Amino acid sequence: MSTEQAQAELADEFSMFDNWMDRYQYIIDMGKQLPEYPEAARTPEFKIEGCQSNVWLYSTQEAGRLHFRATSDAAIVSGLIAILMRIYDNREPAEITASEPTFLNELGLDKHLSPTRSNGLHAMLERIYAVAQRADAETVRH
Repeated sequence: MSTEQAQAELADEFSMFDNWMDRYQYIIDMGKQLPEYPEAARTPEFKIEGCQSNVWLYSTQEAGRLHFRATSDAAIVSGLIAILMRIYDNREPAEITASEPTFLNELGLDKHLSPTRSNGLHAMLERIYAVAQRADAETVRH
């Protein structure tokens, strides 16, 4: 499944809900299913600046694919992390850098998140894209 397909699948899931209270609950439920985040990775190096909540995100690369892990101390932000993981985890760097984050508009997140949550989401996206760009540049050099 491509990043575009993952985004379309999420849009389909969100379309099942009639109101934003149900969507927020779904986002929170998604966040509860995140894998455990290692305590050793809760360091300043992996902390995302620009988020109202505490957010940590780290990545590894294996067999040409990026793997992301992240966590937050806020339920709704954990859900936003889960959305990002569904779209960007286990992807080749070039696929990430070539993709557009259409889910922001398709899911309505750009209109229904508070400004501070939106800033945090964009900061997480920027980190993911920056990691992918660095990894893609490394691949080109080798």
